[in-house]
Amino acid sequence: MRRFSELLDRLVLTPSRNGKLRLLTDYFAGVPDPDRGHALAALTGGLDFPSVKPAMLRALVMERMDEVLFAYSYDYVGDLAETISLVWPAPESVDEVEAPALGHVVETLSRVSRSDAPTVIAGLLDRLDPSARFALIKLATGGMRIGVSARLAKQALAALGGRDVGEIEELWHGLEQPYETLFAWLEGRAGKPESAARALFRPVMLAHPVGEGDLERLDPAEYVAEWKWDGIRVQAVSEGGVKRLYSRTGDDISGAFPDLVAAFGGDVALDGELLVGDPIVRTGSFSDLQQRLNRKTVSKRMLADYPVFMRCYDLLHWEGEDLRQRAFEERRAVLEKVVPALDRHRFDLSPLVAFSRWDELDGLRRDPPHPVIEGVMLKRRDAVYSPGRPKGPWFKWKRDPFIVDAVLMYAQRGHGKRSSYYSDYTFGVWAGAEDDLQLVPVGKAYFGFTDEELKLIDKYVRDNTVERFGPVRSVRAEPGHGLVLEVAFEGLNRSTRHKSGVAMRFPRISRLRWDKPAAEADRIETLTALLAE
Repeated sequence: MRRFSELLDRLVLTPSRNGKLRLLTDYFAGVPDPDRGHALAALTGGLDFPSVKPAMLRALVMERMDEVLFAYSYDYVGDLAETISLVWPAPESVDEVEAPALGHVVETLSRVSRSDAPTVIAGLLDRLDPSARFALIKLATGGMRIGVSARLAKQALAALGGRDVGEIEELWHGLEQPYETLFAWLEGRAGKPESAARALFRPVMLAHPVGEGDLERLDPAEYVAEWKWDGIRVQAVSEGGVKRLYSRTGDDISGAFPDLVAAFGGDVALDGELLVGDPIVRTGSFSDLQQRLNRKTVSKRMLADYPVFMRCYDLLHWEGEDLRQRAFEERRAVLEKVVPALDRHRFDLSPLVAFSRWDELDGLRRDPPHPVIEGVMLKRRDAVYSPGRPKGPWFKWKRDPFIVDAVLMYAQRGHGKRSSYYSDYTFGVWAGAEDDLQLVPVGKAYFGFTDEELKLIDKYVRDNTVERFGPVRSVRAEPGHGLVLEVAFEGLNRSTRHKSGVAMRFPRISRLRWDKPAAEADRIETLTALLAE
């Protein structure tokens, strides 16, 4: 457990991706089975302990310290696991107690009942130092917000064994925890694991953004264009009677979209975009799709109100043949025969965009025919389907972001290294008559600024707080006094859940307008004018 807690501590404090990658690789190389396999499962979201809930942890710590003192501590720290790990009144002899192995902790939590969980967790916390307590709580609750994605963990495995990460991703869903056969293969002690699982994930091919000068070096005749729809990238796979739907990172999301999974079969692997609606009638916004995302169960009402469909881009496997090494045009020709045979209310073909010159396509990109389109994709006609992000075969050319000047309304403490700073910002624009202006919130952002700018905003928040709501501060925001934020965003949708009636897509802070009076920030009419009728 100590090695795992040391890993988490160092991952939290290491900002660079390459630094985190080295830490993970060294950990997997130096820690024996099965502990390293359990750590891998924790980092990739493969562990679930239903008997341990945050509310139970709060109740445990309330039994051991003053409730008000804990509330103040939690408000200051901003992270439940970190707060409990620091305030837990462990015995003075904790350093003399041998910490349990990670494997023992995982097995214990897997077996414990809901009624016994409080006693078991308290006993473990009593045996651990603050760092290991933090690791235990993160492990038990699944809250591994430490800047490590499942793909980064798989890339560390690839580095350990000198393999391509695509090999590991294709094997992943056929492996069993704690992954001892995987580590044996990576270390050269055994052959490559043979998975008997069906309908496995195939690593996706990604595109590079069109950069300055890229198009000047490309021949338009060598590329085809498709609309870039604003949904989520998915892969629908069916094999031997097994059907699965995967996210672009290889997570199995079949349970969240049973209506789509039920609508296809045979022997096929489709690549495309998941959208809300019916391709024959309407394509819904990303806000509509968000109603279906990250759900373990889906109600009949949700299935009826927000049906999903797949707009198909590519065909990776068909009737026993791997098509990925064929040219795009060849795969597309087969795809055009496959999609019409599928349920037309659940699957359709992504249309190609006719063009002959880059400036012609640029005009289409800037003014697409549908509000859910966020740009165009360029695909070289002879390109094979290569996992990862190879430079040259595929490009994405997104619409230019929208810009609006908004006023800071609320600020909340961040997590991890930002837990002492107010780094999550809610902002609004003006509504109402000129003599009775009111701010209505239109979005929330927590990135786009430098560390130095973060310190300046944090000081502004502390100096201009008018109300406090737990970890959230309400900031003075009036026509004559307020901090203006220049906000960039990718799109806008109508929303019945927000007072303003709009919801931003991918908002981020692009500039701090210390020079601009709050009264000169934009009005809600500026945003509603952007909405498609």
